[in-house]
Amino acid sequence: MVSEEKKIPEPLSEEITIDLSKVPLVPQGKREIQQLEMALIIATLYSPEVLELIRDPIERATWVDSLAVAASALARQKAGYPISKIAEEVGRSETMIRAHLSGKTKAGRLVLQTYEKLKKGQLKIVVPFIKVPKEMVERVQRLEEELKLLSNVKKEYEEKLKKLQEEINKLKAENEKLRSEIDEKNQIINTIKEKLPALKELIEYVEKL
Repeated sequence: MVSEEKKIPEPLSEEITIDLSKVPLVPQGKREIQQLEMALIIATLYSPEVLELIRDPIERATWVDSLAVAASALARQKAGYPISKIAEEVGRSETMIRAHLSGKTKAGRLVLQTYEKLKKGQLKIVVPFIKVPKEMVERVQRLEEELKLLSNVKKEYEEKLKKLQEEINKLKAENEKLRSEIDEKNQIINTIKEKLPALKELIEYVEKL
């Protein structure tokens, strides 16, 4: 008896590694500053400590904003910007910028740690990627086909409805025309009825002559 091979299910998730090895550590110009800034933000956000901190939806917005400010400040400092210019571009006070850059704030400390890891080549961001099961993909495709079919049917009925509406409008116009003709003939009949007594008297007068 041949035993059936068990089908091993495909994993529903895999990992994507983001390579930050080419991020400029001492940026030259706006473009490189933005590259370092984004690398610091993303890498810090995906650190285990920050992922735990931003679980709270109330704290999330505050943390993301603080990390963004700290990363922006550090990227500009590494580009040689003075504190005054960093504060102006980032939109925070010089005191706050100094606090971030010295690591006195938690966001500043975390961003500094990220930069050091980046500098030593120790930084590796692994992002989980959820794979969609094949069955679900096929189901979505079937639903899309059904939706397309229904859309075509809807379009067909809309065209039929449009033609029916045109026929109704045509019949209404013909009906209005008939009504107008009937009203006109009724008016003629009423006029004749009004003149009948006088005509009758005229006939009687002629007969007496």
